[in-house]
Amino acid sequence: MRRRCRSARPCVALSGRFSQLAKLKGPFEELFRVTGLDEKARALAEVAEEVARCRKCRLWSSRTNPVPGYGNQDADVMFVGEAPGYNEDLEGKPFVGAAGKFLDQLLGLAGLRRSEVFIANVLKCRPPGNRDPLPDEVEACGPYLDRQISTIRPKLVVCLGRYSASYVLSRGGVRVRSRAGGTSISAVRGQVFKVRFNGLEFLAMPTYHPAAGLYNPKLKDKLMEGFLSIGRVLRGIKEGSIPI
Repeated sequence: MRRRCRSARPCVALSGRFSQLAKLKGPFEELFRVTGLDEKARALAEVAEEVARCRKCRLWSSRTNPVPGYGNQDADVMFVGEAPGYNEDLEGKPFVGAAGKFLDQLLGLAGLRRSEVFIANVLKCRPPGNRDPLPDEVEACGPYLDRQISTIRPKLVVCLGRYSASYVLSRGGVRVRSRAGGTSISAVRGQVFKVRFNGLEFLAMPTYHPAAGLYNPKLKDKLMEGFLSIGRVLRGIKEGSIPI
């Protein structure tokens, strides 16, 4: 049985039923009338519809399901990973399986529940064999994430892993130490960056990807410490002691 969103605002499930809604013909206003979505949910659903039809890179041909994103459209915090994995590809939702269960535990350390956050990836389709994203794939898929961030307008974006950190920080004009053409997650982990992004200002906080903690006990401890810090940063933002 699927869990229901407990938030006062609707959680936007950008998979499943939207993958069928994406087959509707005609202007997007028709989709809006059918689903009764408000403007914010409508914009996110439009991204999901476009992802379902996307052919901008090679990944569409090997995916089982696109994974646009999922969560609360009014979330103060977004979590951004690099790409869907095996289980995500099967279910069409981000962070399911073992990594998803661990993420739920980590969210609890930060004082959060899934119903309060929005979760997405830089890539919306699984790379074959869970290989690293390629530059042209990031270039093709990144604008979808840009639009999600611009719609949700989070106060904090948590970057899960080096590809997410590299994309969000570079798009926000933040220069960090590079390694092999990307961002070293160990160099930026736990730091809080002020990002200007498509006319928005928010904080970005990189940390390790939850999947890394499943196989490395040392990284697991660092992830748990990192999510405790995320909770402190969020409280500081709400209290006004940490400005955006």
